[in-house]
Amino acid sequence: MILLGVDIGGSGIKGALVDSETGELVSERIRIETPQPATPEAVAKTLKQLVDQFDYDGPVGCGFPATVHHGIAFTAANIDKTWINTQVEKLFTETINKPCYVLNDADAAGIAEVKFGAGKNNHGVVMMVTIGTGLGSAIFVNGSLLPNTELGHIILENDIAEHYCSDSARQQNDLSWGKWGKRFNKYLDRLQFLFNPDIFILGGGASKNFEKFKDKITVRTPVVTATKLNAAGIIGAALYANDLNAQGIKPNTLSVEPNEHIETDKCKAKA
Repeated sequence: MILLGVDIGGSGIKGALVDSETGELVSERIRIETPQPATPEAVAKTLKQLVDQFDYDGPVGCGFPATVHHGIAFTAANIDKTWINTQVEKLFTETINKPCYVLNDADAAGIAEVKFGAGKNNHGVVMMVTIGTGLGSAIFVNGSLLPNTELGHIILENDIAEHYCSDSARQQNDLSWGKWGKRFNKYLDRLQFLFNPDIFILGGGASKNFEKFKDKITVRTPVVTATKLNAAGIIGAALYANDLNAQGIKPNTLSVEPNEHIETDKCKAKA
C-alpha cells in the first residue's frame, strides 16, 4: 500500500510517498522550512502546504518531536512550548482534511530501521538513538515498540544527557569528534547498564560521521548506523499509519481535557 509519511523537524518538514511493502520512497522527497516560531497553528498550515503537493488521498503518518500519547503532545523539549497538551492528531487531521496519525519522531525512525533497516531480523532488545538537536530514543522488544521513552533526558554527568552529548552540544562546546565521542560513549554505557540491549542503532545527522568517532565507542553492545538515513522518519511514520489504519483505528480527534504533565526538560540535575 502507498502511504504519505511526514517527518516534522525543528528546521524542516519533510514528506514522501512510501510503499509499505518494501519501505521504499516512491515519490520525490519534498521539504518545506519549519515556520518560526513553530506554533501549532503555523506548523499545521505548513503541513497542509506539504500534503497538498502530493497527488494523494489517504491516511498520513507524521513523526513529531515530542512524546505523543493518544494523539496529545505532552512535551516540548526542542519545539515551541505552546505544543504542550496540544491535541496534535485532531489539529493535523482537521487542517489537512485527512486522517493523520502522529507519533514520536525517534519512534518513527526506529520502526523503519526495525522493519527494513539495520534492525531487521534482530530479536531481543533493539535500541535506536537519534543524534541531532537532542537525543531521541526508541526501544523494541522482539519487534514491538515501547513508545515515548525520551531517554535523552536521563541525568548524565550532572546534566540532562542531550545537553551533554547531543550533536548540538558538540557544536556549542566546539568539541572534536573524538572528544564528543567519549561523551557519547558514556551515554551508551549508561543505556547499556539500564537496558542491556542486543544492539544500538545510531540515526540522526551525527550518525553520518560515525567513522570519525567510532574508535571512542567501547561499549560491549554492538553499535551500527541506521541504513535508512534521513528517510527513516518518513518511512516509519507511513508504516505506523498503515498499521493503525489497517486495524480500523482512527486518529484521536475527540475534544478532551488532558491531565497536567510536567515538561521533562524542566528536570534539572542536582549540583
